Amino acid sequence: MNWLNQSVDFVRTRCSWKTVPAATHKAPQSPSLADSLREMLAIVSVVGACLVWRLYAGGVQADATPPTTAPKPMSVVGHPAPNQPAMDTMMAMVNGAEIGRAQLTAECLSRHGTAVLETLVNRKIIEQACQRQGVTVTAQDIDADIDAMSRRFNVPRDQWIELIQKERGITARQYSEEIVWPMVSLRRLAHAAIEPAPEEVTQAFENQFGPSVKARIIVVRSQSEAEQLRAKAIAATDDFGALARQHSVDVGSASANGWVQPIRRHSGDARFEAVAFGLSPGDISTVVQVADQFIVVKCEGHLPAADAKFEEVRARLAEELRERKSRAASGDLFRQLQEAATVENILNDPVRSAANPGIAASVNGDRIEVAHVQNVCLERHGAEVIEILITRALLQQALDRERQKVTQADIDAEILRAAEAMGFRKADGSADTAAWLERVTRDQKMPLRHYVEDIVQPTVSLQKLVGKVPVSKEDLDKAFAATFGPRAKCRVIVLDNQRRAQEVWQLAREQLSVERIGELAEKYSVDPTSRTLRGEVPPIQRHGGQPALEREAFALKPGELSGVVQVSDRFIVLFCEGYTSPASVQFAEVRDELFADIFEKKQRIEMARYFSHLREGAAIDNFLAGTSQSPAQATTPRAGSPPKSTLSASEIEDLGRPRAGSRQAAQSVPNR
Repeated sequence: MNWLNQSVDFVRTRCSWKTVPAATHKAPQSPSLADSLREMLAIVSVVGACLVWRLYAGGVQADATPPTTAPKPMSVVGHPAPNQPAMDTMMAMVNGAEIGRAQLTAECLSRHGTAVLETLVNRKIIEQACQRQGVTVTAQDIDADIDAMSRRFNVPRDQWIELIQKERGITARQYSEEIVWPMVSLRRLAHAAIEPAPEEVTQAFENQFGPSVKARIIVVRSQSEAEQLRAKAIAATDDFGALARQHSVDVGSASANGWVQPIRRHSGDARFEAVAFGLSPGDISTVVQVADQFIVVKCEGHLPAADAKFEEVRARLAEELRERKSRAASGDLFRQLQEAATVENILNDPVRSAANPGIAASVNGDRIEVAHVQNVCLERHGAEVIEILITRALLQQALDRERQKVTQADIDAEILRAAEAMGFRKADGSADTAAWLERVTRDQKMPLRHYVEDIVQPTVSLQKLVGKVPVSKEDLDKAFAATFGPRAKCRVIVLDNQRRAQEVWQLAREQLSVERIGELAEKYSVDPTSRTLRGEVPPIQRHGGQPALEREAFALKPGELSGVVQVSDRFIVLFCEGYTSPASVQFAEVRDELFADIFEKKQRIEMARYFSHLREGAAIDNFLAGTSQSPAQATTPRAGSPPKSTLSASEIEDLGRPRAGSRQAAQSVPNR
């Protein structure tokens, strides 16, 4: 079970108190609608980073209306509201326990206040620039831009908005105010010359529709190493994929035996492209330096240009270039505005907060009030954060019923276990919890408090509530066979319908060889990876979660062709090349590791099921979402005694899958 369902929007900002890195970029390729959407949304820092934890949706729902309690002053994380008191509206009720607006707002501000304030500061910077230059962006301007964007991707406006909501988790109003308005404003402020030159349109056409090169690459850090690998590759050209897998520092291509997406013109380094296009099929290039990397290229073939006429796509290509140049000009202007702005962060400074009650920040003298930040935090993140509070209440209530308690020692022990499991160790071999906490809080962009409250404490709570889980001899035998036993080395062809699978199977049977299977996989397989690798896949293990496929694979002898195997909605043809040798490991040597790994997996499954029962059996009124859940007709499992038949067949199979533990089966060579 994933304890943290994480959705992060990288924020491009250079405010005076914080710098957040921009999102990384992919290799140049023809833009998809989703790629263009992500690129567009990264222009302006208007969506803050958020971390969401949802354990379960749960329950039968109906409309709910929030009751209110007597008015009392609201105080949020040391920042009192402006002079007037506020109603502490009840936002949720969990088995009779109330969650009030003050508590929810405090949690929202604590978790997301900094990020939300950054977006408000950036918006204020743009607003001030618009005021200085007399730029006005109306609602009609925003609607027109949304319409233009939806037309550009040939998507109806309502579907475009729905895609935005699904992709970014924001409302239509937030999209208009926080994404479109800044884009339109910055474009008008930039006054940039964005009309593409004719040669730029021609290059875009060549990039998207021109010929390309099928290639594998090896990427290393030094000229000498690249020359050595090139010499080995020339001596044995069939070993190029293995050399890439063993030595290349580019993980993406190395994991695919050196294969990369077809190389196109005008997509990167001009010299690299010239070398690639100058190769004939089977040729291996000289060493090409790109930045601080040294690359060896093997040409696997040339792909012809697409059947597209320049005049038919010229308008679309020009519009894409205008949009790209507009983004660049807007981004440059925005960075200049940020650098020139005088920003005082008050929210995150206790001394300044005490001296400026109710004020969150000052931008060139204009103030942003804490109440405004609170309201935006609640609007953007309230639905997510209230689920965290509901989960916390459910677990605490269950612990109270079972007279269980989570201690600091329990928290420390779980952090220690996590550090060990993730390989964080000191020189003396002991767990390095400090390094682990630094990494996890940095990677998940959350403070230590929230890591403990949202991840560690719920985990420990459920461990206590679930208690011990049994590990049988059958569990251990399956895990041993999956991790250290032999594996079937097969080529596969994946088809999407039975008729086509039978036709391809017949073609394979008529001329059965590794080369023929590779040709058929490259031509017919609907799976991109196996098609690119000519049917090569990682060796198939026992108890890996696909019993039908495993039975067929392990029934084959080297050189034999399987029947057509249906796995879900796919139809697979296997060709057996041999079997890997089992690892030279005795069961007694690894029994304890296997036991610990299986215990953790089974406990994790039981924890997920326990929480599902807990949630289903609760009375939950979520007034913020307008939903109400009555307890399901099921009893909540008691601590130490989860339901007897809790593991599904797929979950049982999961217990036998290879572990991410410290001991790995040695790489072996197929027996022929």
